Amino acid sequence: MGIAIAECLAENGALVDLVLGPSSLEPKHPNISLTRVRSAQEMYEASMALFDQADIAVLSAAVADYRPAKPSAEKIKKDKADLHIDLEPTPDIAATLGARKKPGQVLAGFALETENELENAGKKRQKKNFDFIVLNSLRDPGAGFHHDTNKITLVHSDNKTEEFELKSKRAAAEDIVAALIRYLERARP
Repeated sequence: MGIAIAECLAENGALVDLVLGPSSLEPKHPNISLTRVRSAQEMYEASMALFDQADIAVLSAAVADYRPAKPSAEKIKKDKADLHIDLEPTPDIAATLGARKKPGQVLAGFALETENELENAGKKRQKKNFDFIVLNSLRDPGAGFHHDTNKITLVHSDNKTEEFELKSKRAAAEDIVAALIRYLERARP
């Protein structure tokens, strides 16, 4: 989904900095500058470095909320009957960028909810200071991860919603980019 949004933005004239986690996919548009990352920490650092000069930021990655507190450099053998792994929180990229957002910047995020979907997405939008949030559906066949299609609902800053039918990720990206452009036009004096 992130690559589809980056390509759609680039086709609309944007110079795009794409921070991409592990993926076999590759963006093709020449207006996209790619930074590959492997961890939530690397994604945090790359996002912090790019955000201040961005007009628009779209946070579409499903970043892990926790990581092992003490990663092992060696293979952990099965001979331990009672293995416990302590976890620590990863940096909250969305909350940090939301707190740093300046007037004129547009910030959009994603939410994957399985219960009280609209309510939880609205709370996340407000908490993270997003202009709007893209709610992904897992309830509909062909939507969510591991598909070339998606079914999204945009939850706007006034808590109004815009629901779209199941469509290709590319077509969903066009809907998201259209909303980004509307917000950017309103944010600019």
